[in-house]
Amino acid sequence: MARQARTEAERENRMRAIRKAALDIFSAKGFSAARLDDVAAAAGVAKGTIYLYFASKEDLLEAIVTTTIGATLAEVEQAVVASPAPAGQLLRLVVQAIAAGIQDPERRRVLHLVLSEGARFPAIGDFYHREIIAHGLRLVRAIAAKGHASGEFVSDEIERFPQLVFAPALLAIIWSVIFERIEPLDAHALLEAHLDLLTRALTRRPA
Repeated sequence: MARQARTEAERENRMRAIRKAALDIFSAKGFSAARLDDVAAAAGVAKGTIYLYFASKEDLLEAIVTTTIGATLAEVEQAVVASPAPAGQLLRLVVQAIAAGIQDPERRRVLHLVLSEGARFPAIGDFYHREIIAHGLRLVRAIAAKGHASGEFVSDEIERFPQLVFAPALLAIIWSVIFERIEPLDAHALLEAHLDLLTRALTRRPA
């Protein structure tokens, strides 16, 4: 029988255990084939306990996204808003956060899961775009607008197409799934090189 947690600490620990078990099961079996019975067994709780904290399997996946990638994005947004640094430095902060996310095993598994299941389950893609992608695009546009307004950036390309900043991250994620065993890719170095190219293009004055 499911038992409600007695303290906030117990509640947080139980939710963390369920999310970890769910990510393991979703990654191993795929979201469609994964069953909450398996998640409960892996987390060491009754199946009914899961429903005390998560309304459905979809809600559980959304919680995983929010607590891993969403929490990191919120920290980056706060840091950018609070910083008086030039736009170029703020853009580097964003890119470094993306690189760290790709290199973090847990967040990388979440990214793989969203990419692999998003096409089959549109609700997953919709949620990820609303809660992660849209925030990231808005953040890059704000940085680009600041750089353009101050004269630091002479081009408005990334304000119009903020996806340019995230493109190599998407490549690195796909590469890690398909080609990593054949030819390993240093995602951090790739993003740094891409940022250097972008920065030169954004700040280059016409001859």
